[in-house]
Amino acid sequence: MKILIVCVIFLQFVCIKAFSGTRKSNGTLSLPSYFDDHMVLQKAPAYASIWGYSTIGDDVIVVSLLDTGARVVQFSATVVYIGPENKAVWKVFLEPVKAGGPYSVVVESDHGSALTINDVLFGDVWVCSGQSNMQFTLPMAYNGSKEVAEAAAYPDIRLFTASLKTADTPQYDFISVEETWSVASPSSVGNGNWTYFSAVCYLYGKDLYQKLKYPIGLVASDWGGTAIEVWSSPDALKKCQIKDNSTTKSDLNVAPTAHSVLWNAMIHPFLNYTIYGTIWYQGELNSGNPLGYNCSFPAMIDDWRLKFSESNPQTSSSFPFGFVQLAPRLNDSSITTGYPDIRWSQTAGYGTVPNPRMKDVFMALAMDLPDFTSPFQSVHPRDKETVASRLTLSGLAVAYGKVEKFQGPYPSDVKFSQGNKQLTITYDMGLTNIEVRSAKGFEFCCSSSQDKTVCDQPSLNSWFPVTTLASTPTTLILDVPASCTNQHILLIRYAWRESPCPYKQCAVYSVVNELPGPPFKISLIV
Repeated sequence: MKILIVCVIFLQFVCIKAFSGTRKSNGTLSLPSYFDDHMVLQKAPAYASIWGYSTIGDDVIVVSLLDTGARVVQFSATVVYIGPENKAVWKVFLEPVKAGGPYSVVVESDHGSALTINDVLFGDVWVCSGQSNMQFTLPMAYNGSKEVAEAAAYPDIRLFTASLKTADTPQYDFISVEETWSVASPSSVGNGNWTYFSAVCYLYGKDLYQKLKYPIGLVASDWGGTAIEVWSSPDALKKCQIKDNSTTKSDLNVAPTAHSVLWNAMIHPFLNYTIYGTIWYQGELNSGNPLGYNCSFPAMIDDWRLKFSESNPQTSSSFPFGFVQLAPRLNDSSITTGYPDIRWSQTAGYGTVPNPRMKDVFMALAMDLPDFTSPFQSVHPRDKETVASRLTLSGLAVAYGKVEKFQGPYPSDVKFSQGNKQLTITYDMGLTNIEVRSAKGFEFCCSSSQDKTVCDQPSLNSWFPVTTLASTPTTLILDVPASCTNQHILLIRYAWRESPCPYKQCAVYSVVNELPGPPFKISLIV
């Protein structure tokens, strides 16, 4: 019987990367395209998975030689099923390995075939996905040239970028790879505009590394101009009664629109890989149907978690999922539909995350980061450093349990006083207070009836701006406008604009970490 041996050996040197655009293979023995030199495998307590292709009936033995080989642990598995490429698939799990390295992984068969992956680190693996603001590369960002030049100082950050490909059926491996696993360097993070590497993904990973002090693997799989439906599996779409449009065909030079084609080609191949979490920057293309996003976004998160953990039980079924709440687009403060509704739907209508519908989810606000003069169009603001910094703060708290003040001010109570002529908003901020930077941004919905549906109809002009009268370290006092006299005050909303404020000048921030309060909509009925 043919025996495959996979050895993990601790080494005292760093191997030099040799770029290869194809899968490692030797005869019938091969590895998927994202198992390559310089990769990151998920550290302990998870059991990192290694899988590949071989011949039906082969036994697979994994031998882990840690440090100087003082400890030898063997694992075995049998090749028992056929993958979509009509090849036998094997998969094994290594014993948990603490963060560090470098290691070599050797896969060997008794008929002489052998494959070696050099300079492997163990750390945390994050998948970065979404549309153009995730695809937006580091050289395009503010301070991008500085970040590119300094990348060589972070050799424990490793990068991988999937090619832009579609598929009508789920793929086990990538059709092609744009950037094979690479050590962070000026060339690997700064290849050029819209190629590699993702600015938000890299800066998030860098910030994490600076806090955690162990290797970080970053996997970018993104495509500009794409809707959430193309990243969602058919199962996720069914949860929201979204009809199949699989007959839709896309030109090769434009973003795909057929449902699930990027789930199939750019996410599904990762399912056998042990990962720690995901970050996501998408939603602009769904702003025309924001209420649908209220279902499709949480459903996609649920489905990704389910399918990753079913394919690889070492990936948590509740792995942390971070996202960026949309930045402004047009320099028009009168727009109250589309983006404001998407931002609300990104939180499943709760205003903040995590929440009962979106557990183990975290976010970074970007509504106060307009860039209307961006040479890449105003939909692509260049300040990705602030985005990544905010996302890291919330990630450290939610994904790693670190004590961080990671959320901006959100109302804990609203109460009328002075004969319903004033409204006091209380912010329970715990260890920090609020900072008021503007008196603008608050509105009341007033009507002669108590029918709240009038608030959802812009043509009825039921919303009126509110003046901020005073503030304390934990409260704001708002003046009820004369337009609402003898009317029912149904709702209060905040920052409900596509572009709600100038750069970092929305109304309310936390003193600690200077985080903006998120947009909200709260029922009042007075």
